[in-house]
Amino acid sequence: MFTGIIEEVGIIKEVKRGVKSSKLIIKANKVLEKTRLGDSICTHGVCLTVTNVKGNSFEADVMAETLRRSNLGLLDIGNKVNLERALNLESRLGGHIVSGHIDGIGQIISLEKEDNAIWVTVKAASEILRYVVLKGSITIDGISLTVAYVDEIIFKVSIIPHTAQETTLVNKSIGETVNLECDVISKYVEKFMGLGSKEEYNPNTSISEEFLRENGFF
Repeated sequence: MFTGIIEEVGIIKEVKRGVKSSKLIIKANKVLEKTRLGDSICTHGVCLTVTNVKGNSFEADVMAETLRRSNLGLLDIGNKVNLERALNLESRLGGHIVSGHIDGIGQIISLEKEDNAIWVTVKAASEILRYVVLKGSITIDGISLTVAYVDEIIFKVSIIPHTAQETTLVNKSIGETVNLECDVISKYVEKFMGLGSKEEYNPNTSISEEFLRENGFF
């Protein structure tokens, strides 16, 4: 598990592409402290297992399913990635619960400055937006962020200066993709209540007394 609080921005040192999978070699410093083989490092929001540590870099295998679900297949030498080590029992949960299991990708369609903040607008598929809640949490390229706006097509987040300086997000270009992980709690609630993932997404749906009665809460 992770928190979405980025510890360091790493640099892609080498990409070894296979037929359907790949291996990434990433230059880093802070996240390598006390890191051992088999440990997990969240890389641009994707939980990767450390398979080798050498000097100031680590290696990780990226399987075909991960390449299909994320933007890791687009990475090349010199690209920067957000990094975070897995939680330990002494860690503070400063962001929210992040699994590192990507739900899919979104596309940046707007970057707008407002005083000291930057508004980032992301277009995403309906199967992702169904789990995005106003003032709820979402992970973008591994960064824990608060949703400030959402509708049937897009959602928006506001980036403070510290996050802008310590992550890669505001350096993205219009049209670039980002990895998205929705808050896991919403998916468990859906499963427990027997709601199908193929139901039509409706951002205006609200929980009413009638809804709660129909689902056994009274």
